Amino acid sequence: MSSQANQNASELSNETWRIFQIMAEFVRGTEQLSNIAPAVTVFGSARFPADNQYYQLAEKIGFALSEAGFTVVTGGGPGIMEAANKGGYEGESRSIGLNIDLPHEQAPNPYQDISISFRHFFARKVMFVKHAVAYVVLPGGFGTLDELSEILTLMQTRKIPRLPIILIGSEFWRGFLAWVETQMLDSKSVAISKEDLDYLQVADSAPEVIDMIFAHYADSGFNDTTQSGANTLLNL
Repeated sequence: MSSQANQNASELSNETWRIFQIMAEFVRGTEQLSNIAPAVTVFGSARFPADNQYYQLAEKIGFALSEAGFTVVTGGGPGIMEAANKGGYEGESRSIGLNIDLPHEQAPNPYQDISISFRHFFARKVMFVKHAVAYVVLPGGFGTLDELSEILTLMQTRKIPRLPIILIGSEFWRGFLAWVETQMLDSKSVAISKEDLDYLQVADSAPEVIDMIFAHYADSGFNDTTQSGANTLLNL
């Protein structure tokens, strides 16, 4: 066999093994998270220290969600993720961390009843969405914007049900929302529909978050939505 053929065979073997690794992540995540609903997924920066106002607010939100009966799901790392997990861990419900292996290793925070590690972002993202009945998005960087944009896209394209997306920190998100309205909704571009903005709500306190989630489900309840979301994700 030629060296080129050997190389091709090796690359095919590596790709096949990678597919099995991805499948294993989906299976492990599905099994370990099978009974966590209703859950609320919380996003936000990994860089905020414990004395940051948004860290402290995330901890309060995590605790309020947990006391209200929601499993708190985060990316499992430091910053906002740690704060929300800490609040959830101290409450009545469970605290979940979906960690990601990075070149600069992200150490899992210690406030997790279930901690799962992923190598692949997209498998992890599916688990963020699969059991969620709402999304809480605190201030963050590119990763947070990526997660927010993906959830908005999934709702816009009807891949997942319309669920509450609650942006925390009116001051932080004011510029972003203004840019969306003036640029993406500008009459010359119209990159989105005006109705797309209705997906987003803004809150500045833990009680507001709880009220917004329960108001959304006042008539329907949580079970139907969670099952619908899980089934719809099979089509992604």
